[in-house]
Amino acid sequence: MKITLLTVGETEKNWIREGLDTYTARLKHYIQFQVREIPELKNVSALSREQIKEKEGELILKSVRDGDEIILLDEHGLEYSSMEWAGVLEKKLATSGRDLVFVIGGAYGFSGKVRQRSNGEISLSRMTFSHQMARVIFTEQLYRAFTIMKGQPYHHE
Repeated sequence: MKITLLTVGETEKNWIREGLDTYTARLKHYIQFQVREIPELKNVSALSREQIKEKEGELILKSVRDGDEIILLDEHGLEYSSMEWAGVLEKKLATSGRDLVFVIGGAYGFSGKVRQRSNGEISLSRMTFSHQMARVIFTEQLYRAFTIMKGQPYHHE
């Protein structure tokens, strides 16, 4: 089993890349983990928000396999504390048997087709984060979940 963080757009800032690289390296001790970036659409000024979501959605759906479990990172998704998240993830890892793909969409969210294909949605917070920041925050919380599952001292209650 492996976990992928699929994002629309490339990581733009060096400090974001450094944070992402830090937690990606730490996660490799627990599970096969990768970040895959779908290039942003070009020449979209003549497109509506819905058209952009549809085109990004096509690229997202081409980037996942039929057997993958797809979880969208979305502001309207379920919210968890870090301890709850570790429990949810542990259960998924024990029972799913499928690769997990967490998706950060584009600026306008997800198309209906992507939402239909997904197996769930989670929210990182009731606050709004930039899509760039969400990459690091999610990856850190994924790492934190593994340390909680293993009883390691990274997380303090």
